[in-house]
Amino acid sequence: MSEPRRLSIDIWSDVMCPWCLVGWGNLSQALDQLEGEIEADIRWHAFELNPDMPEDGEERTAHIARKYGRTVEQSREVQEQMREAAEAAGVSLDYKGEEPAPDAMMWNTFEAHKLLTWTLEKHGPDAQTKLKLALFEAHFNHRRRIGERKVLLEIIEEVGLDREAASFTLDEEELARKTRVEERAAMEMNITGVPAMIIEGRFMIPGAQPPEAYVNALRRVAERTAAA
Repeated sequence: MSEPRRLSIDIWSDVMCPWCLVGWGNLSQALDQLEGEIEADIRWHAFELNPDMPEDGEERTAHIARKYGRTVEQSREVQEQMREAAEAAGVSLDYKGEEPAPDAMMWNTFEAHKLLTWTLEKHGPDAQTKLKLALFEAHFNHRRRIGERKVLLEIIEEVGLDREAASFTLDEEELARKTRVEERAAMEMNITGVPAMIIEGRFMIPGAQPPEAYVNALRRVAERTAAA
């Protein structure tokens, strides 16, 4: 029996992005279907949906209505569609924390992206994915204030990484520069929305696709790169 084909998958996304979590759920289902055939080396890269988000954030329903020119009711309908898509993908956007539930907010995510960049560099892709999923959970399921450094460092500690080292690195100008480079790379590749997945550095899968679309795309890339 032949060894599984290993493919690199670079994912540009934001931890505020519900479709990024949906895309991850569907990609995970696809990789489960491809077990024994294709394995993936996954790395996450920075993309800020709202780079100008103020420090005190913005309530989510109002944000969607303002940004996309919708009514509050339309904004709620969009969020319900996202919730249903997440459920089908095997992930959840539902609040699961203690009551009373805090407002669902949107935050500035640059420091979260800096920590993801640092984690990949210092601890590798598996640790980075673990942190990414923890940030998704903190934001969507527990409505934690992940625009705040204190909360980010709590999450770092929860996933087993060094809080003191993470706190120190957040003030390094070089880390901010590396994170900005990732964001510029998205612009240079004409990535204007997320998730965007780049397979083997060459083949882009835009948006949150259904599992079968990922299965077909990964198989095609595996065939093309094997023949090259």
